[in-house]
Amino acid sequence: MKRTTKLLAFICATGFAGQLLAQQPTIANWRAYDQTGINVFETPKTTDSKFDGLKVRWGAGFTQQYQSLKHENTAISNGGTTVAKAGPNKLYPIAPGFLTAQANLFMDVQLADGIALNVTSYLSSRHHNETWVKGGYIQFDKLPFKGEFWDNLMKITTVKVGHFEVNYGDQHFRRSDGGQALYNPFMEGYIMDAFATEIGGEVYIKKNGLFGMLGVTNGMIKGNIDSIQPTTADANTNRNPSIYLKGGIDKKLDNGVRVRLSGSFYHNSSSAGSGLTLYGGDRTGSNYQNVVEKWVASGAAQASTAIAFSGRFNPGFSKKIDAAMINGFVKAGGAELFATYETSKGRTKTETADRKASQFAIDGVYRLGKAENTFVGVRYNAVTAQIAGTPNDVKVDRLAFAGGWFISKNTLLKLEYVTQKYKDFLVTDYRNGAKFNGVVLEAVVGF
Repeated sequence: MKRTTKLLAFICATGFAGQLLAQQPTIANWRAYDQTGINVFETPKTTDSKFDGLKVRWGAGFTQQYQSLKHENTAISNGGTTVAKAGPNKLYPIAPGFLTAQANLFMDVQLADGIALNVTSYLSSRHHNETWVKGGYIQFDKLPFKGEFWDNLMKITTVKVGHFEVNYGDQHFRRSDGGQALYNPFMEGYIMDAFATEIGGEVYIKKNGLFGMLGVTNGMIKGNIDSIQPTTADANTNRNPSIYLKGGIDKKLDNGVRVRLSGSFYHNSSSAGSGLTLYGGDRTGSNYQNVVEKWVASGAAQASTAIAFSGRFNPGFSKKIDAAMINGFVKAGGAELFATYETSKGRTKTETADRKASQFAIDGVYRLGKAENTFVGVRYNAVTAQIAGTPNDVKVDRLAFAGGWFISKNTLLKLEYVTQKYKDFLVTDYRNGAKFNGVVLEAVVGF
């Protein structure tokens, strides 16, 4: 009863905050943080907005979770009931309970006609309990140059410059990001989570439902001017930029069905040491806490912040990487289908040969009611990868069933049952024969 009361209190308090901030300035070409932002991918493109002075809009995303998951493995040395006696492959003891609430803070500023600024901060998250800045960027949908050429160019062009969420693939638009979990009908993103914030620029061209994008970044989650030390396996000390492309079609047909198909490619031939973080760039952490994680490391129990990415698989392509993702999305009435196929290869600076990884995912969601305020969904996600020291491919797959209710356009309550299995890991690996399953309940606010 106390747990239910706490959850309801969270929903009411944050929902009231959303109502207080509902009457805020409108930012042009901006993705809303509430229900109206669902199934928005790249930001909208309009040039008919009017500028009548600098405007600042504040927003936030909050989540509170209750987790009831259990896990097990068959790896050797997985016994022990105390830290002193626990084997190196003993899984972290877990029990049902509430997780620390997560919170994001958004500041969006209309600086000038067609020029907007975004700064996002993580106020509290699984990986970092203290406040961190996710990034900030300026988006140009118009340029302060006079002439017909510039006007016509910017009718179809958008430029983004700064430290931002890299637009590789479409899944990152649907994943949970710390406190902002409202876009995601499920609890987590993908097992192999392609998400990173990097410093650089992106240029978009959009016309008649077709779109293309070229991006160039430093390839790292933060700035780095340190010299690179060669290794025995890799004497290359170049620090190369990441170059990535995206293109596709996103159209609403005459019968009202929306169809989107996109392809993305990301390339970096030599990062600074172990700088590449395409599959490890999330600073908030997983929404499955401590599942299939070692209990003890270096003789002491691991802190939750040190094992923040539970349930995910990072292939470890930190020195060089080539990755491609194809996404398909169809929405007909309340029915939605979203599918992903991804393949990538790369290595660390201590390896001489590239390894490969691939991922497949498909989910179906059905939204009920005129305002689509309730939904049910199912997702299957599978990863196959080569890892260092293992002769065969390893596999991880997840099946999740979810349902949700938008109490208002700012407030969401959702429930998920999930089961995940790890296959073909060595018996000396703590993930050997591992699996977890159970229920997670989450309250979300976004405004």
